[in-house]
Amino acid sequence: MLAALDRFNARHPWSHNDLYTPLVLLHARRVRRAGGTLAVDVGCGTGHLLRSLAPVMPAVHGIEADAPTAATAAAALTDLPHVVVEHAPFTTLPERSADLVTLVAVLHHLPLDTALQAVRSALRPRGRLVVVGAYREVAADRPLSLLSLVLNPLIGFLRHPRTASAPPQHMTAPTKAPAETFDEVASVMRQELPGVRIHRALFWRYVAVWTAPELGGERIGR
Repeated sequence: MLAALDRFNARHPWSHNDLYTPLVLLHARRVRRAGGTLAVDVGCGTGHLLRSLAPVMPAVHGIEADAPTAATAAAALTDLPHVVVEHAPFTTLPERSADLVTLVAVLHHLPLDTALQAVRSALRPRGRLVVVGAYREVAADRPLSLLSLVLNPLIGFLRHPRTASAPPQHMTAPTKAPAETFDEVASVMRQELPGVRIHRALFWRYVAVWTAPELGGERIGR
């Protein structure tokens, strides 16, 4: 049965990350209303999210470690002069330079604590981090995983009723299986980002949102 599901899903591919784009944009709009100007998408892949962020933020910066993928993103976004794609590993960003940092299915590619420390340093006061992450499944995750398994082909068919011969371009970036469980990720996040909100989500993802404190230490926003 699982093999049949895999074949069906391959004929009707869709990115699980796309389900969370509206959530990312919701936070981007809140950041923009608060006066934010720069969004940084770490691990931007082929630029799919960058294009969605472009109408919301005055400046959008994508960072992509894989050279061919970064080149694909840059070529696809030449019509958007305020969007920049940088081919580079994510190590650090200039201190207090970003109003919004997004990591969508990327954080498990990076050293978890080091990456969170870099983001924490890069965010301006009242800036926001939005993570849509992947985690290693354990027994506690299986009820939600089973629901995702059932819904996955239905959503794939509704989104792409015609049979596909290959996945869409924005699903071609390199992938990696996550090593940390949800509880391990959540523990590190709560240590590095006090007050972070994190929860499991459908399609083998979790969502985490953190707002950087004011200079005086007071936190803002929802």
